[in-house]
Amino acid sequence: MNCPKTPKRNQLTYALVSALLAATSLPAAAQQAGTEPPKEDTEQTDAKSAESKQAATDMAAVTVTGSRISRDTFNSVSPVQVINREATKIAGIATTTGALQSLAVTAGSEQINASFGGFVVEGGGGVNTLSLRGLGPNRTLTLLNGRRIGPAGSRGSVGAVDLNTLPSIIVDRTEILKDGASSIYGSDAVAGVVNIITRTKIDSPSVEVYYNAPSAGGGEEFQWSAAAGTSHDNWWLSGSVEFYNRAELTVGDRDWSSKCPRPRWGRNTDGSYGRDDWINPATGEPGCWGLDAGGVTMNTIGTPFILGRPGPGNLGFYGTNFPGEDVGLPPGMDFFNRWRPRPGTTGANLDDFEGVDAFGRDTFDPRMLNESMYSPTTNVTGFLQGARDLNALGDAELYFDLLAHRRESRQTNYRQLIIDYPTGSPLLPESMRDFVTVAPPEDGTTNGLPVGVRTFIGFGNDKSEQTVNFFRFTGGLRGHLGAEWNYDLFLGYSRSDADYSMQSFISDRMAKTQDVVATGSGFACRDTSDGCVAAPALTPAVIGGQLPADYINYIFRPVVGHTLFTEATGNFTVEGPLFDLPYGTVSAAVGAEYRRSKIDDSPDPNSVAHNLYGLTSSEATRGTDAVKEVFAEVEIPLLSGMKAAQELTLNTSWRYTDYDSYGSDTTYKIGLLYSPASWLSVRTSYGTSFRAPSLYEQFLGATTGFIGGGSDPCEDWTSLPEASPVRINCVSENIPDRFTQNSSITVAGMGGASTGIEAETSKAKTVGIVLKPEFPGWFGDLSLAADWFNITVDNSVAQLSGTTILNLCYGSNASDFNADAGWCRMVTRHENNTLTVNQNYVNIASNRVRGWDFTARYVRDIGPGEFRATANMTNFMDQSGRTFPGDPMVNWTGTVNSPQKTGVLELSYEFRNWLLWYGLEWIDDQDSYAYMADGDADLLASYEDTYDMKIGDYYKSSIAVRYKADKWSLNAGIRNLSDRQPPSLSKGVVSTFANAPIYSGYDLLGRSYFMNFTKDF
Repeated sequence: MNCPKTPKRNQLTYALVSALLAATSLPAAAQQAGTEPPKEDTEQTDAKSAESKQAATDMAAVTVTGSRISRDTFNSVSPVQVINREATKIAGIATTTGALQSLAVTAGSEQINASFGGFVVEGGGGVNTLSLRGLGPNRTLTLLNGRRIGPAGSRGSVGAVDLNTLPSIIVDRTEILKDGASSIYGSDAVAGVVNIITRTKIDSPSVEVYYNAPSAGGGEEFQWSAAAGTSHDNWWLSGSVEFYNRAELTVGDRDWSSKCPRPRWGRNTDGSYGRDDWINPATGEPGCWGLDAGGVTMNTIGTPFILGRPGPGNLGFYGTNFPGEDVGLPPGMDFFNRWRPRPGTTGANLDDFEGVDAFGRDTFDPRMLNESMYSPTTNVTGFLQGARDLNALGDAELYFDLLAHRRESRQTNYRQLIIDYPTGSPLLPESMRDFVTVAPPEDGTTNGLPVGVRTFIGFGNDKSEQTVNFFRFTGGLRGHLGAEWNYDLFLGYSRSDADYSMQSFISDRMAKTQDVVATGSGFACRDTSDGCVAAPALTPAVIGGQLPADYINYIFRPVVGHTLFTEATGNFTVEGPLFDLPYGTVSAAVGAEYRRSKIDDSPDPNSVAHNLYGLTSSEATRGTDAVKEVFAEVEIPLLSGMKAAQELTLNTSWRYTDYDSYGSDTTYKIGLLYSPASWLSVRTSYGTSFRAPSLYEQFLGATTGFIGGGSDPCEDWTSLPEASPVRINCVSENIPDRFTQNSSITVAGMGGASTGIEAETSKAKTVGIVLKPEFPGWFGDLSLAADWFNITVDNSVAQLSGTTILNLCYGSNASDFNADAGWCRMVTRHENNTLTVNQNYVNIASNRVRGWDFTARYVRDIGPGEFRATANMTNFMDQSGRTFPGDPMVNWTGTVNSPQKTGVLELSYEFRNWLLWYGLEWIDDQDSYAYMADGDADLLASYEDTYDMKIGDYYKSSIAVRYKADKWSLNAGIRNLSDRQPPSLSKGVVSTFANAPIYSGYDLLGRSYFMNFTKDF
C-alpha cells in the first residue's frame, strides 16, 4: 500500500517541533534512565547515589515501575514517564481519569471517555478506560501501588479498569511504562503499565475544591475531596474521600454540533466540499440533518411504489432521478414509496398525502439536540490505607488498602419509532389496506403478515442509566528474610456490581397492539390479559408523533440488567542480592501469582428473548478463568565506574503462565542499560507476551442486532466509480441496477470460546537514549530522551462491527473477491438480497505499532524564580495490521483519528508564592485518501473529488496561575484559550457529532474556566 506524502506543515508546527527536540523538558525527567522522582525527592538523588553501598534490604530503596527489584537509584532499563499530581492540577485536570487520558500519556491514541456514552463500548455507558499505543485497554495494565486493580463496568463486555474508580487527592504520582512487561506483571501488560502511587503518611488533613465551567455552558465539573492521616511509632493510617459531578453536555449546547450538519459531498470549484449536497428549492440553502448527515426519516409513511404528486422540492423516483427513462408519466406525477400528509390535512387517504424522496422528507427533530455528547455522572470514591510494624517475622509490616467507589451515570438518546401496520389492518384507511410493502418482519410485530404501511415517527428522547458499585481490598505482609532478602505476600479481591437500564419498545407488545378488534368507540386488543392497548389508527397526527399516552406506556418499557465481575489475586515475591561481581551485586526477584476472575452478566429477560424492538438483544455472559504463574527477574551489573562505562547493567525476566482456558506458555524479557558517561545513557529491551482472551472475549452471550439497510455496500452501487472494487464485486454477485436495501441487516455475534478463538502472543522491542549534558551553571539543566518502540501482536483478538465486516468483504480487490472466503465468510447474502453478518470475536493475523517518543526538559533560574519547560512528542511510524496470514500489512498511520504525531509543551515560571503556567497541545494533520484508495490512482482522484477526508493540524492552548501560601493554595486558569472547535469533514469517513470526528483528542467543551482551591490544616 502506498502511504500519503507528508503535507507541508505551517510555521507554528515547525516551532513546536523545534521546541520539542531542542529546548524543552522531560515530563518524567530522566535520572539517566528517563524517570524522575517526585519533586520533593529530586534533591536527594545525588545523596542516594552516594549511599549506593547501603544494604539491599533497606526498605527505603526504590522500586521503579517495570521491575520488581529494589534499587537505590532511579535508573531503569525501560523508559518510565512520571507525572506528579501537582503538575496536572496546575493544568486544570483534577481527576486521575483526566490525567491518564491526557495527550501527554496517550500520545494521540483514541480513548473511551465521557463522549462515548451514547455508543456501545466495552465496559458499558459512562466507562472511562486507558489504551496505550492504541492497542486497547485489555492490553494496558493498571496498578495501584504496584498491585492490580480489578475491572469494573456494566453489560457483558467488562474486562478493563474503569478509571472512574481511581482516587485523586491522595495520589502522589503516576508512573507510566510504555513498554511490554508481561514477564514482569502478567499477560495483559502488552502495551505498557500504569502505576498510580498514593501518598502514605499524611500528617496534616487537607481539602480540595475544583470547578470547571465551559464558557458556552454544559459539561460543568465539580469535585470536592479531602485527605487525612495519622502516624505513630509503629503504625500509620491515611485515606481520602471524594465527590465528583460532571453535568451533561448535549448536542444542542454547541453551535458547531447543533447547526446544519451536512454530508459535505462533492468538491466545489473553490476547493470546498458540498457540491453534491441537496439544496432545498424552497430556501435555496443546503439541506441540514438529511439522511446522509445524521437525520432519520420521520413524519412519513412507506408504501409500495405508487403514482402520485410530489411535495415541494422532491425529485420523484423515475423522471428526475433517472432522466434517461421515458415511462409516459402524467404531468406533475411521479412514482413514490414515501409519503407525508399534505400541510393542514387531517385525512388519511392517499389523496391527502404528497410524495417525498430521500432528500425532501422530514429528517430533523429538535429533540435530537438533547442527545448527550458528554455523559453526566456522579462519582463518590473512598480510599483507606495503612500499615503496622509487627516487630516479628523479619521486622514485618502488615499493610492494607481499601478502595470503594460508586458511579451513577446516564445518557440521553433519540429514538425513531417505526410502526408496521399489517396488510388488511382495520387501523389503516381503506385506500391503503391492500398494500403489500415488504415481507413480514423477523421481529414478528405484524403477527406474520406482510407490512402494508410502514410509519416513520419521530418518537423523542430516551434514557440509559448505569449504577456501578466497585470494591477492592488488598492486604499483605512484607519484611526481611535473613539479613539481605525481602519478602512481600499479599492477597487482593475486587468486586464490580452494576445495574444498567434503558428504555425500549417491546416486540411482542408491539405485535399484540396490531391484533385488534373494532369496538363502539374505536379498537381494542384482541388479547387484553396484560393491559394491552391497541395501536392508534393511522392519521396525520399519529404520523407526526402524537401518540396516546397509554399506548406509549404499554409498548415502551424499562429494561434492566445486572453485571457482576469479581477478581481474586494472591502474590508472593522475594527479592535481594544473589552474589557479588567485580562491578556490583547481582540481584534477583522470584515469585508466584494466582488470579481467578468471574463474570456474570444477566440482561433483562426481554433482551435474552430477543424481544427488544429495533435494538440489539443479548443473552447472558457467564464464565470463569484462572491463571497460575511463576516468575523471576535478575539484574546483573556487568561494568561500573570505568572510563566509557559508568554503568552497564543487564536485566532479564521470565514468567511461566498456565491458564485454565488456554494452557501454558512462557514469556521473557531482556534489557540492557549502558551509561558511557554520567550525562549519557542508552537502553534497549526485547520481550514477549502471552495473553489469553479476557472473559467477555471468550464467553460473551449471543447478541443479535440490526443495522440500517444503507450499510449494504451494494446499495446504489451504480453511483460508485467504475474502478471501485465495491462496484465490481457487487456486479459479480448479480446485484441489480439501482438496488435499494429495504430490509435491516441482521448482525449476530458471541464470544469466541465456542468458535476456536486462540490466545495472543506479542513481541516488544525498545531502544532509547537519554542525554543530560553538563553545561555551565548559568545555562541551566537540559535533559533529552528519545525512545524507539516496536510492538507486534499476533493472533490479536477483536470483534469488528457489522459495517466494517461488510466493507472489508466487498471492498477487497476485485481480483481476490470470493463470496465464500476471507471476510466474506462472515457475510451471508440470501436469495432476496437480505443480509446477515456474523461478528464473533476472532483472531486477526497481526497488529503492529512502531514509532518514537521524544521527551525533553529545560530548567533555569531566571531572576527571582525558576523557569521550567517540559515537552514530549510521539511519532508513529507504523500503526498497521493484516487480517489473514499472507495478507500485506496495511498501515493506517496518519489517517483520520490515527494521527502520526502528537505533542505537548508546558512552560512555567515559579517565583516566591506564585507560579505562571502555559500549555500547548498539538495533533498532527490527518489524511485518509491514500489509505482508502489503496494505491488505485483513479479511486484516489474520485475520493478527493467526492469526500473531505483531511484534517489540518489541531492546537489547543491553556494558561493558569497559582498562589501558594503556607496552609492554602489557589490555582485558576483557562483551558482551550482560543476556544478551538473540533475539525470537520465529510459524513461517512468516521463516526461524528455533526461533521466533527468523535475522537478523544479533540475538545468538545470549548473554552472553559477552572479553579482549584486547596486548604491544609
